[in-house]
Amino acid sequence: MRLRNVKGARENIAACQFVIHNPEEQKGKWKEIFKNDHPIHIEVGMGKGKFIIELAQKNPDINYIGIEKFSSVLIRAIQKQEELEIPNLYFIRMDAENIVDVFDEEEVDQIYLNFSDPWPKDRHAKRRLTSKEFFGRYDQILRKDGFVIFKTDNRDLFDFSLEEVPVAGWKIKNSTYDLHNSEYVEGNVMTEYEERFVSEGKPINRLVAYRER
Repeated sequence: MRLRNVKGARENIAACQFVIHNPEEQKGKWKEIFKNDHPIHIEVGMGKGKFIIELAQKNPDINYIGIEKFSSVLIRAIQKQEELEIPNLYFIRMDAENIVDVFDEEEVDQIYLNFSDPWPKDRHAKRRLTSKEFFGRYDQILRKDGFVIFKTDNRDLFDFSLEEVPVAGWKIKNSTYDLHNSEYVEGNVMTEYEERFVSEGKPINRLVAYRER
């Protein structure tokens, strides 16, 4: 469930040093923001930030950028980051449709999609973050040896995603309908949604997509 109307959220986001406010100006220059040449991983639709914050803490040699369009959700991640001040983590408030305006060709090393909006109506299929349209965007910004890693509890969305990957010209490296009872669970970092779903006994679907070099 998305939070709505958090008082002062937009103002606090605008004042936050960990939010990149004109991301289009950084296209091709993200390493200048981080002041190093480390790989860049992005999470599209990062919610309250638990996943990407934990990754950034565990992997100081990787730079992380969280993308979220809802101010009322992003503000929760900002509050945590302002306490922690993790140097390899920044946020962008934007719609993912504009991602190619923000990152240059092969500027991103890995993309995470976690519990994305399923957009269940057929006419909205192209808005799904695992649609062929979005994979076309990822193709423009992701390194040729990079991966898109997708997790969801929604079986319909997952089945759709498994079908869209080859349509988009990508391949499935691996996939599972029950991540937490599979070989791929080692090293898995959970999101807020994932923790809740796992506690309720719901299986988590996961796939890793790539392109042939």
